[in-house]
Amino acid sequence: MAEIIQRDGTWAFDGSTVRITPGLHRSVPLFRQTYGEIAVPLEAIAGVVFEPERKRGRLRLRLREGADPLLQATGGRLPDGADPYRLTVAVDRSGAAEYVAEEIRHSLLLEQIPKEPARTYLLPGPPVPVSVRSSDGTVSFDGARVRIDWSESSDRVKRATGPRIISTGDLVQVEWLPNSGHEDGFVRFVTQETVFSKLPPEKDPYALDLWGSSRRDLLTALVATAVTARLPHPSARAPDGAERPRPDAVAPSADHHDILLRRLRELGELHRAGVLTDEEFATTKAAVLRGF
Repeated sequence: MAEIIQRDGTWAFDGSTVRITPGLHRSVPLFRQTYGEIAVPLEAIAGVVFEPERKRGRLRLRLREGADPLLQATGGRLPDGADPYRLTVAVDRSGAAEYVAEEIRHSLLLEQIPKEPARTYLLPGPPVPVSVRSSDGTVSFDGARVRIDWSESSDRVKRATGPRIISTGDLVQVEWLPNSGHEDGFVRFVTQETVFSKLPPEKDPYALDLWGSSRRDLLTALVATAVTARLPHPSARAPDGAERPRPDAVAPSADHHDILLRRLRELGELHRAGVLTDEEFATTKAAVLRGF
């Protein structure tokens, strides 16, 4: 067993699995503490490196592309401190970090683990059900459906549409961008119906606009990851990189116009009912037309 214990967390390698446990110190980001322990199988690992520095070093685990739904959902946009595959190492523990890295590299070589992209997820992602309260509302996922309940501070257009419930069978992908504290983020659930619509997150009833506590909003990556783990793997793409159409998907050319008309009718009904002001109706209508 090769093991290193630091304030940032613990890495333990038994020859087949790297078990990553977040530290309990208050300096460890909330996201890592909430995500919990991660068991990374050897076949999911592409490489490992220890980067020594004058005051401290970093142990970094590099996973094979397509092996982890967390990395797939977040697209490399997790802040460094929230990345579970990086461990800050005190200078006096550099030797232990080098030993752990060398043991992992030796096993990768011995087992001849391929470095090309994985064709299936090798990690399960977070367990379900999972629910996160963000600045724009609460998003929940039970393994089969996503539910969004809007907060009082959500845009009136969103609140007027009521809770949004989306079946995984209708989802194409999840788009996630963190709230940096300087720029808003979002988590968008792209369906077969909305794949061509790019409303701004604050107006999109299929997206949460992340503008509040960046520490809290970062937890929406839990839901994004849990959903991503249950969608078709990226390897199920056409050779040119495009998404393979689902058997029950309607051709964009036939469905595009109907979706636009339905959206405009919904907005018109909200306007006539007095839910939307003239200005809100005009602004949202323009955004819908731009999206299409």
